[in-house]
Amino acid sequence: MDVTESKQETTTRTGEEFRAAYVAIIGRPNVGKSTLMNRLLQQKLSIVSPRPQTTWHRILGIRNLPQAQLLFLDTPGMHKSDAVFNQGLVRSARRAMADADIILWLLDASRPEDPDDQLILEQLREGKPTRATVILALNKVDLVEKPLLLPMIDRWREAYPVAEIIPISATKGDNLARLESVLVQHAPVGRPFYPPEELSDRPERFFIAESLREKVFGLLHEELPYAVAVQVEAVRAREGRDLTDVEATIYVEKESQKAIVIGAGGQMLKKIGALARPEIEAMLETRVFLRLWVKVLEGWRTDQVALKRFGYLEP
Repeated sequence: MDVTESKQETTTRTGEEFRAAYVAIIGRPNVGKSTLMNRLLQQKLSIVSPRPQTTWHRILGIRNLPQAQLLFLDTPGMHKSDAVFNQGLVRSARRAMADADIILWLLDASRPEDPDDQLILEQLREGKPTRATVILALNKVDLVEKPLLLPMIDRWREAYPVAEIIPISATKGDNLARLESVLVQHAPVGRPFYPPEELSDRPERFFIAESLREKVFGLLHEELPYAVAVQVEAVRAREGRDLTDVEATIYVEKESQKAIVIGAGGQMLKKIGALARPEIEAMLETRVFLRLWVKVLEGWRTDQVALKRFGYLEP
């Protein structure tokens, strides 16, 4: 490819240079990272739950604009923990920071004094990563009295030299157009990384599993700890029919948890399937026959082999 051709590929129809960037959305647990990414993508990819620490993978979502391609990395919440499972989640978030062109640091403006925010601040001050532009988004500003907002912005500006500080509400969508515009401004000039029809680099099975896990959390957030993993065993389209068979297994750590997920007469498991099926059908664009099983895998959250099997640790 010659230089002229390469330059044309990075120029939009309006004559502007095309921009592309990996944007790592980081923050402590339950700060609104998944809600924000889903809003920016205008489509649901990440689990959203009032329960903290429900994002267990680094999820890539692709936002295609006329002048730019923004590749959002939704990351697990960064926090201090001695648990092997949680440490793996934090490492995943740190890898996303290292890979990013832009770090979008999300803070909960309604709860600005949190030690886990200081953990992230320490990571940035240590110079890891060094090449990324840092943009700070103060989320949930709809819950904050306006006289308190300006001093908060000034305090964080003094704490770290971020490129921009933008107050937003991910839930209500307030000021997200401004945030997107700023992200495009700070994105490097370059060709898109993915075709314009792509929404993520994850396969369908991953999002089917995430949909099911979200429904388990939503229904059983008080009865179950974070001991639930989902593995999709099969996705098979029936020849000549608008129907796809989907088979998945929900893993828990104890027999007592298995009984909770199944429920009396299998009613809870049926409810999980009924809630997930419409979402999976929309994803696959076909009717779905969903088969679910529940199995016990004792202590999987502390088992390196199991964590790799479920994709929570790199092989």
